[in-house]
Amino acid sequence: MKLYTYYRSSAAYRVRIAMNLKGIEYDSQAVSLLDKVHKSAPYLQANPQGLVPALELDDGSVVGQSTAILEYLEETHCNTPLLPADPAHRAQVRSLANTIACDIHPLNNLRIQHYLRDELGADKSQVDQWYARWIHTGFGSIEKELGQGNGSFCFDDAPGMADCYLIPQVYNAIRFNVDIDQYAAILSVYNHCNTLEAFQRAHPDQQADCPSS
Repeated sequence: MKLYTYYRSSAAYRVRIAMNLKGIEYDSQAVSLLDKVHKSAPYLQANPQGLVPALELDDGSVVGQSTAILEYLEETHCNTPLLPADPAHRAQVRSLANTIACDIHPLNNLRIQHYLRDELGADKSQVDQWYARWIHTGFGSIEKELGQGNGSFCFDDAPGMADCYLIPQVYNAIRFNVDIDQYAAILSVYNHCNTLEAFQRAHPDQQADCPSS
């Protein structure tokens, strides 16, 4: 399989983590968002949505949207499940993941930041304030949920789907200088996950398209 990715895309980051946790070999194809490669004709032919990540399957078909990709991987590579066996527990994990995928990430991704600056005339301080607002709104509820766990992972005693979503979002919050020191449970999971090879290899700094500087 081929993964169309961008080193700083948190959606691509979460897919890289999942594929590493499942031990799936894949070819990585960098798609620069800053250079607008995702809007080029060749890429749009492969993925008309013009977003990353996208996963090209063995039969040549392409799946877009990280949530759909993760669901596909969970259904086709079952030896290392990232969702609990119990339906109620699976729902809890999906709820936590969707807090990030639906309530935080879409409001803070790169195209929203561009729109705020270029179309609405927001300055850097206003964009930063916008970004931090949605981090704190989402992290506030996640912190309460994680506070009931063991502090190592989002759910149970092994890395899973919720960790695939949370770790990239924390990375982004830190990168954008959002003060998250009050989220002790979140930071505990973040720090523990980053001791594992699957998370380390997925980190933006370890990607081939990460600038050397």
